[in-house]
Amino acid sequence: MDSIGFVCDPDHPLFRPVAERLAVRGFVVEFHRPSDSVAPADIDSLSALVGGTVHPVALAALRYADASGVQTWNGFVATVALSARLVTLSALETAGCRVPDVRFDGPSDGYEPGSRYAWEGPAALDAPAPFHVEAVGTGPVEYRYYAVDDGRETHMRAVELRSELVDDDAALRQADVDVSLAASVRELLEQFDARAVAVDFTRGADGEFYAVRATPTPTFTGAGMDRRVADSVASLTTLGA
Repeated sequence: MDSIGFVCDPDHPLFRPVAERLAVRGFVVEFHRPSDSVAPADIDSLSALVGGTVHPVALAALRYADASGVQTWNGFVATVALSARLVTLSALETAGCRVPDVRFDGPSDGYEPGSRYAWEGPAALDAPAPFHVEAVGTGPVEYRYYAVDDGRETHMRAVELRSELVDDDAALRQADVDVSLAASVRELLEQFDARAVAVDFTRGADGEFYAVRATPTPTFTGAGMDRRVADSVASLTTLGA
């Protein structure tokens, strides 16, 4: 019987319902908390492994699984590359997106401190930032594009994220998908041979979109894509092929 492991908390907002869907289909599912190490023997017994977080334990598990021939949903290389902000900004620019300028010569007006990797927390107040990123957003709305490949096709959804609410505006709601932006997100997914990614866009002063960040462990919050994600994970196995 095909078994799928998830390296994330068992109450993960995406992978808990995804695991429930997979269990109904006949898969054996198991969760490994990021606070605990994952033994090689536990990975060897799996049909597929999902790293639901960029925690070091998940990265180590993905690296071992890739080296051992266990199928992974966003493998070690894709997860690390898509977590590196400078790498993703460069890749998104190559895919046709406008991206903010990056400076390495210290703080400057109109620029914000940047971090190298998605798993790094905010820098200490007295610690210099490795680089600074142009602050291109001019409004309280960002647009997050979710993409997931189910082994046959790539599915795309977009949501609006509002940092400021006016009247009865929702903080998060689905948005229309811009064909040009979706094409760039799809190309990013293909460049890194990943199964899923989220890319955030914001509008600049001229009204045009800028791609500002990406993540290889999207939660798909508000996208209604649990079934698509379950299909994607299942497609890594003989039962879901």
